[in-house]
Amino acid sequence: MAGLEGVEQPRQRGGSAAARWVPGTEDERAVKAEELYGNPADGEVCLPSLPESAATARRLTQSVVLRHWGLSPQIAEHAVLLVSELVGNAVRHTGARIFGLRMLRRRGWIRIEVRDPSRGLPCLMPVHELDTSGRGLFLVDKLSDRWGVDLLPRGKTTWFEMRVADRP
Repeated sequence: MAGLEGVEQPRQRGGSAAARWVPGTEDERAVKAEELYGNPADGEVCLPSLPESAATARRLTQSVVLRHWGLSPQIAEHAVLLVSELVGNAVRHTGARIFGLRMLRRRGWIRIEVRDPSRGLPCLMPVHELDTSGRGLFLVDKLSDRWGVDLLPRGKTTWFEMRVADRP
């Protein structure tokens, strides 16, 4: 699975029951990341605008989706991939020193936001089969149910939303 370095993926065991989160080495890293930066489901966390912050954002996203919200591994896989794309764009294209990550959940939906101080709008470009870059927003467009950009007085928030099944 792309973006989840060294994480053993839970397997479906017959029937239609969703696989559950299983603690491991990556979870320890996620706990350390939460201790250092905070939980993005409790409020926006600020991360340094460095390439290695993408790994931290992925760990935080996976931890919230699987551990805190108890959602499926497939939702976590998609959310982690998409947050990695948005963080990559914020790091590469904005010149910012920091960016913000926030995760929200409401009945039937999750929303993940990446805020940066640039007012430059991201652009969904056509993607061709042999392209080696420029697929980030294409993936966001294909794997999320909705996405967009909210301009702020100082910067913007790029976000995506995904439908999720609420468990009784």
